[in-house]
Amino acid sequence: MRNLAWLILSGTMLTVVPANAQTYDPHFPVCMKLIVWGGGEYNDCSFTSLSQCAGAASGRAAQCMTNPYFAFSGTQPAGRTIRRQQRVY
Repeated sequence: MRNLAWLILSGTMLTVVPANAQTYDPHFPVCMKLIVWGGGEYNDCSFTSLSQCAGAASGRAAQCMTNPYFAFSGTQPAGRTIRRQQRVY
């Protein structure tokens, strides 16, 4: 019975894999998904516009996307502003 318990315990410990933490910053509306050498991916969510992200992604294996976790609460991160255009009717 001890051998069976030990086998089950060791089997479950070997199948546990580490979880990836959320890499999206909810304070910025644009993220860059960068393909890292070796096949991994890295998300950099520190951009305030798609054009700013496109400039940083130029010449790299990267793509820009809108942040799915962006929560605009009316307050902006320190040192960064988001300029919005006024609608003209």
